[in-house]
Amino acid sequence: MCPRGARLIRGVGGYLERAELVCHCLLLETDRGLILVDTGLGTGDIDDPRGRLGAVFCAVTGPKLSRDETALAHVARLGFNRDDVRHIVPTHLDLDHAGGLSDFPAATVHIYDAEHAAAQLPRTIHERHRYRAAHWAHKPKWAVHSLDGERWYGFDAVRAVPGTDGDVLLVPLHGHTRGHCGVAVKTSAGWLLHAGDAYFFHGEMDPVAPRCTPGLAVFQRQVAFDDGARMRNQARLRALARDHASEVKVFCAHSPEELAELAARETASAPPARTRASALN
Repeated sequence: MCPRGARLIRGVGGYLERAELVCHCLLLETDRGLILVDTGLGTGDIDDPRGRLGAVFCAVTGPKLSRDETALAHVARLGFNRDDVRHIVPTHLDLDHAGGLSDFPAATVHIYDAEHAAAQLPRTIHERHRYRAAHWAHKPKWAVHSLDGERWYGFDAVRAVPGTDGDVLLVPLHGHTRGHCGVAVKTSAGWLLHAGDAYFFHGEMDPVAPRCTPGLAVFQRQVAFDDGARMRNQARLRALARDHASEVKVFCAHSPEELAELAARETASAPPARTRASALN
């Protein structure tokens, strides 16, 4: 996504220059098939952006509408087909995270009950704009999970995605949306925690002097369902990143810096892990 206002959004460039925000997805290769964490925009969004995403979203965010950048295209380049993706775990169902659901119609979609309910029956103006029924018009196989589970690195009610032997976890991070979650993935090198939209700018995880650009700070406050919960979860993520840096790598959905760092690490090491995570843009 390339909205204008690079100086306000990324902290560099001109005020009218376009910024860059990625849609960071993960493809997990497991013994039980592929698991996709978030989907980004889908092929249907590329073919009919105004109909599926809306004119306002397209005008404000300036998305690069390329089929080559969809999760489906990345999966194909890795030598798989769409039906190899058995499960999808969205951090939430905002249009830029769930647009690719329809590209994997055979997958089971794991989501918290509060997020599923909000998407199916939006109750506020923000929810009516952020969720797009076209993204699940193919009637996916929903696996709706309640908010309960075990404790994990200071987070309560963390539960494993069924069938993953505890290697893929739903971590409650409500605030941005009603049922927003992080997705923790266990690899041979430690845990990856995809924090979705719990924060937007990499500087927000600085343990000493957390910072956010003005544009993203205002945007996050405006679109949050519960801004107080969002800020509390941000603080918990900072503490996790600070106190357990050698065990857990925290990253968000839209930071190009974090995507580049993790993609480079994946390319350099590519360990033969039981659950291997490949970063997708």
